[in-house]
Amino acid sequence: MQAKEDYVLKLLEDAGLVTRSQIENARSRLNGSSGNAVDLLIKDGIVSDVDVSRSLAAQAHMDWVDLAAKVIPPDVINQIRAEDARRFKVIPVGFGESGLIVAVSDPLDIDTIDSLSFLLQREIELVCASPEKIRQALIKYYGTADEASDILAQQIGHDVEFGLEIVEGGDIGGADEADAPITRMVSMLLIEAHRLGASDVHLEPLDKKFRVRFRIDGVLQEMQAPPKRLQSAIVSRLKIMTGSMSIAEKRLPQDGRIQVKIARKPIDLRVSTIPTNHGESVVMRVLDKSSLMLGLPELGFFSDDQETFERLLRLPDGILLVTGPTGSGKTSTLYSCLNYINKPDRKIITVEEPIEYQMNGINQVQVNADVGMTFPVALRSILRQAPNVIMIGEIRDLETATIATNASLTGHLVFSTLHTNDAPSAVARLVDIGVQPFLVASSVRAIMAQRLVRRLCSNCKQPGELSETDLRALNLEPGQLADAQVMKPVGCEECRQTGYKGRMGIFEIFVIDDNVRHMINNRRSTLMLRQRARELGMRTLREDGVRKVLAGLTSAEEVISITLGDVN
Repeated sequence: MQAKEDYVLKLLEDAGLVTRSQIENARSRLNGSSGNAVDLLIKDGIVSDVDVSRSLAAQAHMDWVDLAAKVIPPDVINQIRAEDARRFKVIPVGFGESGLIVAVSDPLDIDTIDSLSFLLQREIELVCASPEKIRQALIKYYGTADEASDILAQQIGHDVEFGLEIVEGGDIGGADEADAPITRMVSMLLIEAHRLGASDVHLEPLDKKFRVRFRIDGVLQEMQAPPKRLQSAIVSRLKIMTGSMSIAEKRLPQDGRIQVKIARKPIDLRVSTIPTNHGESVVMRVLDKSSLMLGLPELGFFSDDQETFERLLRLPDGILLVTGPTGSGKTSTLYSCLNYINKPDRKIITVEEPIEYQMNGINQVQVNADVGMTFPVALRSILRQAPNVIMIGEIRDLETATIATNASLTGHLVFSTLHTNDAPSAVARLVDIGVQPFLVASSVRAIMAQRLVRRLCSNCKQPGELSETDLRALNLEPGQLADAQVMKPVGCEECRQTGYKGRMGIFEIFVIDDNVRHMINNRRSTLMLRQRARELGMRTLREDGVRKVLAGLTSAEEVISITLGDVN
């Protein structure tokens, strides 16, 4: 042990982290006791355990990892049993080319490493981490609910700026409950979801586990699951926080809402429960109000499309439609449009079900069918409020479509959404609903279809090449790649090894001109409308995606998978 201590002290001295006098002083204070000079230097704050582990990692030619910054998937954690991880003081962190990647605190402890390899009966790759971070990770991933919430709280920070404060809904727990493990675990779960940028949280009861998944950048990612025995208590805690859901009713679906502040940001949580064969499944949609204050460039517009769209937003009247499937970012686009035109000289009224984000300076009307406040009723009333701009959450029926059409023809600018796969199909959808073609032709000014693709992580993306398959799918010739900046996803700690961080839109903007109006009046097919739109310069969703691939903003795989149904 003395030889090992001398070796570590020599490493620290050579690295300039401690001086000879500090080492001698620590040894003299030990005065022959069984203590360790390295531990004493750490206790005195002269070096940290991170300094020590980094030095050992460098000497052993190992990578060093910060376990506090990692979220380790359950399938990795399950590779080592809890009792073995605690006994050897190790944490599995991932899978490498030659085996399981395991974090150790002491790369010099060959006996422990050999014993672990023998126990697992497999090849392992070693990385180094500080002993304290390994201890915290052992508690977080293998400990009790109370211990896990303690460690999560330490990682997120105890400062009030990073706390969770309930704004509206039920009771989040007073001082008497401050130490209750379930209350703390639920609060930390919500804080972690916000920290990772999750759009929704799924709590799913399975046969032998209570699965937790976050949807991050449109992709579900499994998180460390709480013990199955806490399932009922966690669901009840969330119901109490809504203030409107019954903890006694477990046989019927329920909906509720929680308004909280996380890191001083107002966050809305839309809570939905549904009974399953293994208990109640919970989905919480996380609505971060600050994320809606986006400018048009942040949505993913290139300068030419942004110029076209800004020109459309300056129109005095007409209907502007945004189309796409659920989850394609239509709501974000509409709110960004309202944010762009929200000026003191314009009165803006929205009719929504539900109101997802509250915006200053805009009159927002909540649809409530239970009391007879439907879309048509609300629209007929707000027209008497003399607005300049109207936003309708979605055109769903003939009555709503007719009122929207009439509003646009009487001098109002109307924004709304439709569920169609591409822009030209929106015309056929309106006609199918029952709107007369001449009304569609005279009221609709433009239609924009959109999808969301993941952005490549700016921290780790690297130059890449397009395969022959990619070139064929994207309808590209090799000569078109001369000025391209094609990049590929790699994966790092910042993007949680996915290679992607954040999302952006790809767009298909169909501007209606006189020729198109004539075609709509004559009930021309969607195919003919699409051909005319292409003649006017409309790019398809895939073509706009290709531009973003060539600019190094996203990958070919993303664009191809998102636009499989696109017709070039």
